[in-house]
Amino acid sequence: MLTKLTRDQVAQIIVSSRSKGERLDLRGTDLRGADLRELDLSGAVLTGSKLNGAFLHGTTLNRAKLSEVRLSGVKMREARLIGAKLNGADLSGADMQEVNLFAADLSGADLSGADLSRANLFGTDLSGTDLSGTDLSGAKLSGAFLNEAMLNRAKLSAVKLKGAKLSKVNLFGAHLSGADLSRASMFGANLFEADLSSADLSGADIRGGDLTGADMSGATMNSVELSGAC
Repeated sequence: MLTKLTRDQVAQIIVSSRSKGERLDLRGTDLRGADLRELDLSGAVLTGSKLNGAFLHGTTLNRAKLSEVRLSGVKMREARLIGAKLNGADLSGADMQEVNLFAADLSGADLSGADLSRANLFGTDLSGTDLSGTDLSGAKLSGAFLNEAMLNRAKLSAVKLKGAKLSKVNLFGAHLSGADLSRASMFGANLFEADLSSADLSGADIRGGDLTGADMSGATMNSVELSGAC
């Protein structure tokens, strides 16, 4: 059975842990709908906890352990999760606008329908992640790992994906107008009916990809690798 905690109780645990020089241990806690805005939960261990619908606006969760944690519908605009472990977590429908996920691990997570507009995902591991219908407009994804991720019908307009790893990614019907995909590795990517209008694909590797019905009007195609693409 999970231990239900209030904001005041969490704050007391933070003070106690810091004074003892111990890592913040919040494993197996029930924080559903809790108001945790602006709290410093850096390095917290939250595995086995539930945070569905929690309020985490501006909360600091750098290097926190959130693997397979339930965070669906969480409100966490401008939260800081640098280097956090979120692999396998459920973040479906989460409000994550302008969140900082630099070098975080989100591999295998469920981010379907989430709002990650203007988020910092530089160097983030999103391999195998479900980003179906996710809003990533204006996000920074340069150097991110998106191999085998599902981005069907995702909003990626003006996104920076320079040098990103996108092998075998599913971008069916995705909106990538004006995106920077220069030098991106997109071997075997599914771009069926994707909108790539005015996108920068300079030096991108799309060998073996499916570009059937894709809109590439006005796209920059200098030195693009297209062998085996259809």
